[in-house]
Amino acid sequence: MDINVWSKVKVAVQTLLAAPKTITDISKANPAVADSTAHGYSNGDYLLLKIVGMSQLNYRVVRVSASTTDEFTLEGIDSTLFDDFVSGTAEEITFGAQASTLQNFTPSGGEAAQILIPTIHTDQDFQIPGNRSPIVVASTSLWVPNDAALLAAKGFDDRKTPGCVLLTFATGVKLAFSAYMSCNLSPQGEAGAAVTTPLSMNLRAPMSFWMN
Repeated sequence: MDINVWSKVKVAVQTLLAAPKTITDISKANPAVADSTAHGYSNGDYLLLKIVGMSQLNYRVVRVSASTTDEFTLEGIDSTLFDDFVSGTAEEITFGAQASTLQNFTPSGGEAAQILIPTIHTDQDFQIPGNRSPIVVASTSLWVPNDAALLAAKGFDDRKTPGCVLLTFATGVKLAFSAYMSCNLSPQGEAGAAVTTPLSMNLRAPMSFWMN
């Protein structure tokens, strides 16, 4: 078993989304397969999905495998228990801005709210899990105002649109997600310390993981 360490981690931020291509169906299977006529995607391409119906995939970052002319597999995605697909599109992501200034990566949230279930029949209530809270990733970066990744994040902040992020660990494990970003490039710190700037990312959809 390889142990992942926060060292030599590559972080890339989206700089371009290609024109959307129509998806006509996504199977409920493991792995999920998408139908898209003459999509032109190749194995290993990263896509941002915008999906109606199969809400679990809306704004999810996926990776293409087993690509054919009119189909492609969503690598690592088990959609067996997902909602029924209605319509959707895929947009190829270019991760063109490589970060070199991040110092930490701290997610919070994602816990299920507890719904209390009382009845008149017993003297013991119980709880069931409800909706999960939003996941927010807090990060600190060295203050380098011309860093390409920070500028890309600030652009998403200014436009109030979600952007995509890809992490690649030294073991080859990858994770990607789309998020609304907060990055105003304001400097912070204390005497004698490196100048830093805060960055936060509010996830728009669950993270996707691949082992290589």
